Amino acid sequence: MSGSSHDDGRFSRRAFLGAGIGGLAVGALGGVGGTAWARSEGADAAAPSDGVPSHTAYPFYDRAHQGGIDTPQQRHAIFAAYDLTVSDPRSLQVLLARWSAAIAQFQRGRSLGAVEPTRSSAVPTDTGEAADLEPAGLTVTIGLGPGVFDDRFGLADRKPAKFGPLPALPSERLEENLTGGDLSLQACAEDPQVAYHAIRVLSRMAQGSATVRWTVMGFGRASAGKGQSTPRNLMGFKDGTRNIKSDADLASFVWHDGADQAWMKGGTYQVARKIQMHIENWDSDFIGDQQAVFGRSKQEGAPLSGAHEFDAPDFAKKGADGEPAIPATSHVALAAHENNGGLKILRRSYNFTDGMNADGQINAGLLFIAYMNDPAAFVTLQTKLGQSDRLNEYIAHVGSGVFAVPPAPASGSYVGEALFG
Repeated sequence: MSGSSHDDGRFSRRAFLGAGIGGLAVGALGGVGGTAWARSEGADAAAPSDGVPSHTAYPFYDRAHQGGIDTPQQRHAIFAAYDLTVSDPRSLQVLLARWSAAIAQFQRGRSLGAVEPTRSSAVPTDTGEAADLEPAGLTVTIGLGPGVFDDRFGLADRKPAKFGPLPALPSERLEENLTGGDLSLQACAEDPQVAYHAIRVLSRMAQGSATVRWTVMGFGRASAGKGQSTPRNLMGFKDGTRNIKSDADLASFVWHDGADQAWMKGGTYQVARKIQMHIENWDSDFIGDQQAVFGRSKQEGAPLSGAHEFDAPDFAKKGADGEPAIPATSHVALAAHENNGGLKILRRSYNFTDGMNADGQINAGLLFIAYMNDPAAFVTLQTKLGQSDRLNEYIAHVGSGVFAVPPAPASGSYVGEALFG
């Protein structure tokens, strides 16, 4: 590669520009010999109120933040965590650069190259299953796990002060093969095959540098964003009524200010959890108790102190029996910002199902993904929920990971480039 490198093994941006990184030029917006799959780009005024049309394409470069965080939440997602198998910063940089260039192509609805090479003996650059599909509002978000800052890559001095592995939390039953990871990819799209294609090809590109540790395929948005109706989780309750929606709250609770590490300015932290629901047990409970568990009515989604979904919960209101209308051990009461010093996190979760488990019961639940400017926010909330939430009778946290999400790269750069500067 051309360009200068630092004595500590960190590459400058110039070392990557124009280099043939696996056939991809960093910052490429064109086809790299690729095929355009999208017929048009940009938002459509005719989009439904709870989604985007299939030809919507979000830019990857030159944004304040990576996509897939505050962009409208798509209907499908695949989350994947990876273990790095390399131990030098150059290899990590090359992987992040190749991923960035490929994601930029995918989000425009373009392939990485000819799906059908001119020579029959050639291996296709692109796997091809999205060749006839539109961009479908695809966003792919890259995260860096705590392991990136261990001794392998010489980046310990670049680790944000608030970042590290999550501590053990009450009531969790984590499985080792569903926990941790050095890198994360969150692919979200209106078409599940578009999201799958992105993860498939990016995983293929990672061969020799990283291996997949755990994945979850999500569907049917389980959290509402700005301008979106509130969807339901697999327990039948509306999920996301009080999610962060304002730019002011995003600035206060989600975006990193770069105070301790300038490379994180405009970034955030991602917490991913695989939460299994004991569906059969839940389905056997009577409706009044289900509502007491959540603290909301099942049909309307109103707090039990009110009549409408978006009524502010009144935790002081008493019922006819003299007890709080919203039980103190309900999910709403324990998670509400009014009862947590104003603390909020941005939820971007999805339902999942993995068929049946070994006991013949439905293996399903919530792919919980949340973003915040301090992972301690999640720890604070989950500690409280894990100790007292009645919902714990019906769920189990079986997977977990935490990742630092850098800001979006500028054209000609790649995600996390400033980390190596």
